[in-house]
Amino acid sequence: MSNTGNDEQMDVGSVVEAVSADHSFGAPLYAVESMCMRCGENGTTRFLLTLIPHFRQVLLSAFECPHCGERNNEVQFAGEIQPRGCSYRLDVSAGDEKIFDRQVVKSESATIKIPELDFEILPESQRGSLSTVEGILVRAADELSALQEERRKVDPKTAEAIDQFLSKLRSCAKAETSFTFILDDPAGNSFIENPHAPSPDPSMNIKFYERTPEQQAALGYLSNSSQSERDQVVAPSTTVPHGAIGAAAGHRAIAQSNSTDISDNLFRYTAPEEVMTFPSTCGACMKRCETRMFVTKIPYFQEVIVMASTCDDCGYRNSELKPGGAIPKKGKKIILSVRNIADLSRDVIKSDTAGVKIPELDLELAGGTLGGMVTTVEGLVTQIKDSLARVHGFTLGDSMDESKKNKWREFGSRLTKLLSLEEPWTLILDDELANSFISPVTDDIKDDHQLTHEEYERSWEQNEELGLNDIDTSSADAAYETTETTKLP
Repeated sequence: MSNTGNDEQMDVGSVVEAVSADHSFGAPLYAVESMCMRCGENGTTRFLLTLIPHFRQVLLSAFECPHCGERNNEVQFAGEIQPRGCSYRLDVSAGDEKIFDRQVVKSESATIKIPELDFEILPESQRGSLSTVEGILVRAADELSALQEERRKVDPKTAEAIDQFLSKLRSCAKAETSFTFILDDPAGNSFIENPHAPSPDPSMNIKFYERTPEQQAALGYLSNSSQSERDQVVAPSTTVPHGAIGAAAGHRAIAQSNSTDISDNLFRYTAPEEVMTFPSTCGACMKRCETRMFVTKIPYFQEVIVMASTCDDCGYRNSELKPGGAIPKKGKKIILSVRNIADLSRDVIKSDTAGVKIPELDLELAGGTLGGMVTTVEGLVTQIKDSLARVHGFTLGDSMDESKKNKWREFGSRLTKLLSLEEPWTLILDDELANSFISPVTDDIKDDHQLTHEEYERSWEQNEELGLNDIDTSSADAAYETTETTKLP
């Protein structure tokens, strides 16, 4: 961070108050005199609260010592913790030097792994940083080698083993060997640049996941380790008769603990026969809350389970749509030709395993990118636009060259034009578990010529990712067949 000549020298307390204010753009640069941990003299730490376009609000700090030349920087996140954790997997090929220039945002809760070296950078070993793939590897190598001379005197065998490991790590940093770079952040505030944005990155895979109770506790959601156990007290579930909750009354009850979007869409098809209420744990504050569940049948689709939760303590609301019945033997691809305004109002149920494609834009989102949702075609396009802007950070930042900025602006304009229907376009939902749905506009789905369905056999790799290859039902099948045979006269 360069000195602009307008640095404001002040005490630490004043800086904390200043950066806590609501600044997004044009925030001043604050400077604080602080001690250098290398030479013990006083250096200068500069703070800047800024907003990375299409990413997060962050607090950047940079330290520089004029006496010994020590320099370091750190990034902390001033915004909220994201609803889900994120995991970036970057495949680095030998000789691919460009991939090392990718910008990396590592939060203070993120873990970096290189499986080929059995190497892991824990959150407490490196604070939050704004760097590149190469910068993170070089920094790790430098920190490991810092005390090698002392180790050689005290423990030569350990020092020799570390030297061998450092040789492998520096070989990776110089693109001499292939390896996998994994960035896993339960807070969801880390990021690896995609230079191909908004198109998919063939070298990178992004996954979002629900945090475990242990990860929630590490992020500070739990006041103590036993709180989650106390909150898990099992209470009897209650089933409210259809006459009390169901139909019109059920519409109101579910809407109170869920988004109006879901209740409006689902109740077009069939009212729930019964609503079950049972205690659960809030996904945000881990306090006890109430979850309501009902099973409903959507025509031309299948039986689904709708779950809605609300927390009285923190106000968190969440809704989930789960498929009912057996796992389909084949995957399904749903293809919709969008031609008029009515098509934008079609109901869409997208499961968390479904991928989204729009061929006219060369746009492809892998399964799990947007999670599961109940929306419309228009709502799905809006969600895609918001998601791309959030995931592919730095696209309009100062560090991006003008050609890439123009590429992103052009893509955003084309994505917006989809909703104006200046020309027809195609929406494809590819679901390996066939749990997604687009509503027809005709009474008989066969008469809707704009909507087509294609079934396909899942590959072994797809079944492996879904965990289906490890399912062994032979014992259950044998027991079932034995029972059926016994019943025969």
